[in-house]
Amino acid sequence: MKDIDVVSGDVLDVALRLHRDLGPGLLESVYEAVLAGRLATMGYPVVRQRPIDIAFEGLHFEAAFRIDLLVDDRLVVEIKSVERLLPVHAKQLLTYLRLTRQPVGLLINFGGATLKEGVRRLVNNHRPSASSASLREPI
Repeated sequence: MKDIDVVSGDVLDVALRLHRDLGPGLLESVYEAVLAGRLATMGYPVVRQRPIDIAFEGLHFEAAFRIDLLVDDRLVVEIKSVERLLPVHAKQLLTYLRLTRQPVGLLINFGGATLKEGVRRLVNNHRPSASSASLREPI
């Protein structure tokens, strides 16, 4: 298994080429499909739109949210195509990391003139509490 930093580096390399070749401003779904396809040709397992179930106070909610890309079964990639990233975008990714108990995530915004200011690497430092222990991935 490759080190998570190598995996995230490969994702960023592909994203940079993708942004350079296709340009900014396309739909998120286009960047998602092309990024997933390229990573798959590199040998990475990639799941698009991975549904995540949650349970809260005895209630179960199927596919409460979806991860844009799950790369190598552990890197969560959230794709945006907006003028600029907002704090809510990072909070969204951090929530996904916490709920799925994944270690690292990338927030990639393809909407800007360059990709450099549109990339954030986030690490899950959350320690689960008793209430969040009931959140889980689909079976």
